[in-house]
Amino acid sequence: MKQPGFDVEDLESARRNALVFYGVGGIGKSTFSRGVAGHLADHSAHGGDWPPLDSGIGRVVPVRVDLSNESGVDFESLMLALRLAASELGEPMPAFDIAFQRYWERNHPGEPLDEYLRRRTWFSRLPGTRSLSSQMQSALSDIAQAVALPGTAGAVIGQSAGAVVRALREHRQQVRALAECRRLADLLEADPDLEALSYYSHLLAWDLSRVPEKKRSTLVVLLDTFEDVGDRVHRDLERLIQRVVWLMPNVLFVITGRNRLQWDDPKLEGQLDWAGPECWPLLVGGATEEPRQHTVGYLSAEDCEIYLCERLTIAGRPLMDDRTRHMITANSHGLPLYLDLAVMRFLDLYRRNDRAPVPGEFNLDFSALVARTFRDLPPDVRRVLRAVSLLDSFSVELATAAAGLDRDAPALDLVERPFVDMDPGAPWRHRLHDLVREAVREADDTSEDRWSEADWKRAARRTFTALGREAANDDRARLVAALRQGLRLARDYQLDLDWLADAAFRYVDDFVWEPIELPAQDDGGDDAISTPAEALAVSLSAIAQRQREHRGRTAERLRSVLDSGQLPDRLLELPRYFLAECDRDLGNFDASLDGMRQVADDGGRLAPTAARGLVHLARRVGRFERVRVAVEALGPEGRADRARGDLWWTQGNIGPACSAYAAGRDEALHLDQPGEAALAQACLAFAAAFQDRPRAAEQIARAEDMLGGVSIRWAEIQTSIATLVRDAGVAADLAQRAEDTASRAREAGLTSSIAYIRLAVCLHFLVLGRLDLLDEARERLRECVQGEEFAYLAELSYLMAGEAPPTDLPCAQWLDGQAAVQARWVAIVEDRRREAAAIRGE
Repeated sequence: MKQPGFDVEDLESARRNALVFYGVGGIGKSTFSRGVAGHLADHSAHGGDWPPLDSGIGRVVPVRVDLSNESGVDFESLMLALRLAASELGEPMPAFDIAFQRYWERNHPGEPLDEYLRRRTWFSRLPGTRSLSSQMQSALSDIAQAVALPGTAGAVIGQSAGAVVRALREHRQQVRALAECRRLADLLEADPDLEALSYYSHLLAWDLSRVPEKKRSTLVVLLDTFEDVGDRVHRDLERLIQRVVWLMPNVLFVITGRNRLQWDDPKLEGQLDWAGPECWPLLVGGATEEPRQHTVGYLSAEDCEIYLCERLTIAGRPLMDDRTRHMITANSHGLPLYLDLAVMRFLDLYRRNDRAPVPGEFNLDFSALVARTFRDLPPDVRRVLRAVSLLDSFSVELATAAAGLDRDAPALDLVERPFVDMDPGAPWRHRLHDLVREAVREADDTSEDRWSEADWKRAARRTFTALGREAANDDRARLVAALRQGLRLARDYQLDLDWLADAAFRYVDDFVWEPIELPAQDDGGDDAISTPAEALAVSLSAIAQRQREHRGRTAERLRSVLDSGQLPDRLLELPRYFLAECDRDLGNFDASLDGMRQVADDGGRLAPTAARGLVHLARRVGRFERVRVAVEALGPEGRADRARGDLWWTQGNIGPACSAYAAGRDEALHLDQPGEAALAQACLAFAAAFQDRPRAAEQIARAEDMLGGVSIRWAEIQTSIATLVRDAGVAADLAQRAEDTASRAREAGLTSSIAYIRLAVCLHFLVLGRLDLLDEARERLRECVQGEEFAYLAELSYLMAGEAPPTDLPCAQWLDGQAAVQARWVAIVEDRRREAAAIRGE
């Protein structure tokens, strides 16, 4: 990183910034990771246990991220952790901050960053949580003033990231701090999704490289429990993390986990962005230069002896005799956890018998030692240990409730034992070591007070009920953690979903989309959905992923849930509604109609949303009188104003359509519903584009600005279609732009949007008077017609030309007759022709 010629913007050179420690569970990798982080943060705190840092390195800023499933950390949290660590330098990170603000407004509409950090206790351990939001706003303000956005400094801070980004695209050279960042412009053009967020790490690396020399520090990122990032087949999260490591060559990543990092394997090309020894020369087996991969083996016999001698002493002398130490060392095979358990057992026996135990009491393998340790615990502590073995993580209160006790003392005793780990930033801070958790059930089979299967099921039910109480509060992290653990308990012990139903709707309502995936069962069965818990988990996972994957994939997963027959009746509307939504976007009209109708008729929590969906479908087949009647019954929950706008523009009544959309937008803004407001604005931009080009330009700009704070792919495509309609008859490149927009819609599975794109092209060639190309455009539009669906759009392509539609084309039920509708659309086309001629100077 400090070599001559090092360039943080060089994306081609091999990387040498990953230091890896891997080995089996129970050997202290997480303890080591925490120790390294603590030593780097304050090397004086560890005294002589750690060697001093090389003075030539300078200041080091560490940040440790536990990637275990139980921690609930996702990729977005990792990126925030990196930025929080960088805030320790006290210097602006303008390139990253402007891009991240745009991402945040899109994916967390209406949610202040500082409030998000405050609600998620995981971030509380990291520095900078109080100042990060103000740092980012300050960077935004500085950039806005540099590009001469209107307003005082105080007003500029209120500017949305979208407005600043647009100004920055035009005046980047005016911002001295960003002028040399070669890839900033391209990244600001990219859709601000999770993929783009991973590339923003390059901007953060660039910002770090610009920190003044006297404040420059080495950022060290410690990634623990890397084995939970993914398996050897599904590497989606690993691909994003690897991209961060590659794009931040000036940052050292210390990775600990159970498995060797395989990034040097060229066979992984395609699964990972950079794979092979030429990319990661120091990760290759046999590499001797640092940083490289290290196998974290077991302790040597000498190290075991030293540990046991120093762990228990009397008057400075080892409490264990030589034979006992040798016996424990031999049976431990160097496993640190075994040594801890043996020490704990030795001390318990010593106190109980007032004498040192004999060596024969430690002639045990690991499982036998766990069994002996388990048996030596007081009865109530054993009861708590059994109960918490059902959980990924727990608190004292949760452990007490799961065990069915009325006092906390046994749980407080348990959490002091060496086989219980603690993570202060987790929703529940305690967790059993994995090896102990796996051995408890086996040890219980041979104990005198062993639990029967009925006892385990009763404990699971108590634990499940306790998790439900935890999920009922307003803590999002606990809701997600409770969902994960509750779904697994419900699956493994065939429990009724109970509180999981309400928790699932709350999870969906929040639009945050943390992963909800059930771990595979130990029986090695197939992937078929066989329990209600599995069905609910697959539903939530598919719904959460629908903004990131093709609608066809989402529909396939939701259909498998319904086909399984495992989901209770009260939850069927969840996959059924979102499947109907996918079918609508994919052009499966009849299937979407059936699904929406069933959800609406059932009168559940999603019934108002489904009723609006039925109105949309009726409009698609040209049943406009039915739409007019149904709209009046929708009410505010059914977004009646937006549905009215959808009805009026088809009739050529552009003014009433725009008024309805504007009313819907304003109502949504009043109710603090930025997503619905952005949807209405996108529709308003589309309708306005037919009749008033200057006004349409304003509405499109406002739509783009509002969509910068939410993530709605359909509305983004609709706004792009609005630009096509606005430029019809004027822009020479409109046909190519239309194809580009159609490709984007197709890639997202939004095939229904393509029909509107084809209508815009028909309008374009009609205004130009290119009848040969108009006929071709009409044929392309007819390809989108499925029976009656979208036939009204094809009919409009003839009505706006003053022509009679073909007799084989199903005719719509126009509100005031075909002739009146035709007259209005002909007038719209004539107005556009005059405007286009004026632009051309004719």
